[in-house]
Amino acid sequence: MDPSAAIGTGPARSGMDAASPASGALIEVKPHNCFACGQLNASGMQLDLHLDGDRCWTTLAVPERFEGWKGLTHGGILSAIMDEVMAWSLIAIDQIGVTARLEVDFKRPVPVGVPIRAEGWLSGRRRRLLDTAARIVDVGTGETLVEARATYVAAPPDRAREVRDAYGFRITRPEGGG
Repeated sequence: MDPSAAIGTGPARSGMDAASPASGALIEVKPHNCFACGQLNASGMQLDLHLDGDRCWTTLAVPERFEGWKGLTHGGILSAIMDEVMAWSLIAIDQIGVTARLEVDFKRPVPVGVPIRAEGWLSGRRRRLLDTAARIVDVGTGETLVEARATYVAAPPDRAREVRDAYGFRITRPEGGG
């Protein structure tokens, strides 16, 4: 699959700190209209999403169009980013789910235009309920800016298959990657 058809339309974003792996698998998906990760949504965030082990991550500098108070990222945008990395982290365990509950703790204001890294991971499982956690950090300082927890309801196998077929997602490693 052409990398330009992967989640997000631009090149891989820069600005990750040295402690964060630059490797990891890219989650490729057919063009779609999701606000957070869909490349067809011109008003959306068009996030590039990656898997590294059991974690989904993305890096970006939030554009000014997602500003709340002057110079600061809107809390709803930060919540959407957290929801996205947590939901896609389920792919690491071959699950698809829908958000049932989302809790977000805003630790520090997140300025627009400053490189951030968001990562989400599975934190527990109870039958069809999948618990996740996430955080957003300032790439330059490593400071935690936002933390979140969410519960997803796992899709039944037939619905999960329909979603996989509709979005055609797959996990690919960059050339030379492990």
